[in-house]
Amino acid sequence: MQTNTAGEVRLSRYKAWDLPTRLFHWINLLLVLLMMTIGGVMMFKSDFGISGLDAKIGLKTLHVWIGYAFAINLAFRLLWGLFGPIKARLGKLLPKKGELAGYRAALKKGENPQYLGHNPAGKLAVIALFGLLTLIMVTGLVRAGTDIFYPPLGGMVQEYIAADGVEPASLKPYDDTGVNPDKAAAIKGAKGLAGKVHVYSVYLLLLLILLHIVAVIHAERKRQPGIISAMFSGNKYLPTTPVDKD
Repeated sequence: MQTNTAGEVRLSRYKAWDLPTRLFHWINLLLVLLMMTIGGVMMFKSDFGISGLDAKIGLKTLHVWIGYAFAINLAFRLLWGLFGPIKARLGKLLPKKGELAGYRAALKKGENPQYLGHNPAGKLAVIALFGLLTLIMVTGLVRAGTDIFYPPLGGMVQEYIAADGVEPASLKPYDDTGVNPDKAAAIKGAKGLAGKVHVYSVYLLLLLILLHIVAVIHAERKRQPGIISAMFSGNKYLPTTPVDKD
């Protein structure tokens, strides 16, 4: 379909993003913001006047439940990237040989190549985001299992650290009663490492989100108007045939 703009430029409508991909994007953003908010409250709970073990466990439990929703949403997108339509495939995020250099050369010449999906630079950014989100998910699940004994690792952790003759399921978070101190100490290093990687990965994710927003706004204004609206409608309106149409 073609429509006339205020000038003589004619735009063609192309289907860019399918509904599941768009839903993942916005649900992921919402869940990440919620987890960051709860995580910030946990880190600075004393500044908010929050104290006591029950409050600590309650905050962490809420964070974990939101984390489960985040993990399910991310797992769905990864599976959709393997079995969904061609445009949603994760393989589409891998720039072809010379693609990035060609894109930069075109920009230097004053050209403005249009893309249905991500441009080559954007592909690399999305790959980095997916990798970071996966790392955050994995380390978060490790801490959920070692801190408050939540699935999928919680039961195994309880069985490992339970003292002889103690029912593993009776162990409580942040309570050494019934715990084998040597075994608890043995997993302390891995637990601490997972926690540090988790926290610093979130800091890096926050930076990448800010850079992503700046890049999208820049592209919207200078390169390809309609990028933001396409993540709502699924459609892009382009003045030329997109490089990645096929």
